[in-house]
Amino acid sequence: MTDAAAGARGVVFDMDGVLVDSGVHHRDAWRLLLDDLGLTPAPDFWRLTIGRPAEEAVALLLDRPVGAVEAAALARRKRAHYTRLAARGMLPIPGAPAFVAALAGLGVPRAVATSASRRDVEALLAEVGVRAHFEVIVTADDVRWGKPNPEVYERAAGGLGLPPAECLVFEDSVVGVDAARGAGMRVIGVTTAHSGRELMAAGAERAIADFAGVAWPV
Repeated sequence: MTDAAAGARGVVFDMDGVLVDSGVHHRDAWRLLLDDLGLTPAPDFWRLTIGRPAEEAVALLLDRPVGAVEAAALARRKRAHYTRLAARGMLPIPGAPAFVAALAGLGVPRAVATSASRRDVEALLAEVGVRAHFEVIVTADDVRWGKPNPEVYERAAGGLGLPPAECLVFEDSVVGVDAARGAGMRVIGVTTAHSGRELMAAGAERAIADFAGVAWPV
């Protein structure tokens, strides 16, 4: 067992960029929303959105204060774009379904903790074939504060009935690593959105490109 998995009894996954390769659809959906608003995004604009609920990301993208009503309306428009784009089909992160199934077979407690809406989570996890392996799923609809606030990970640990220190998290975003570390969990980064160096600087103990060849103990 590596140091990253030492003492871990349960595993908590972010969804986008960790279980589901949905990054391209999210980036395109945000770009379409900004097009709707007549704005030209900076080349790396999408980095501002990684790991954050859409309602919180809009203020960062617009670079101005956004009230709750406007934020909710823009978030709905972004999600509508995303839903249409996602209809093209979704793929899992390589090796993720096999790793999750192996954890289930071993009886390792598993949860998803994501900034996505419950509707999107249910559909996407089913599409990539892992929904049946998760009884504990915490979404943006279940928390008051989004990542980097640790609430989503604290609720996931509570759902698993484990102390946060006994949960190992897989995250692809810096704000997600911040959230998991803030909850007192150990983290392995997945380099689908940020580099391994960025994820480890945020507190991940190491980083992987995907789950190909990953087995438990990690």
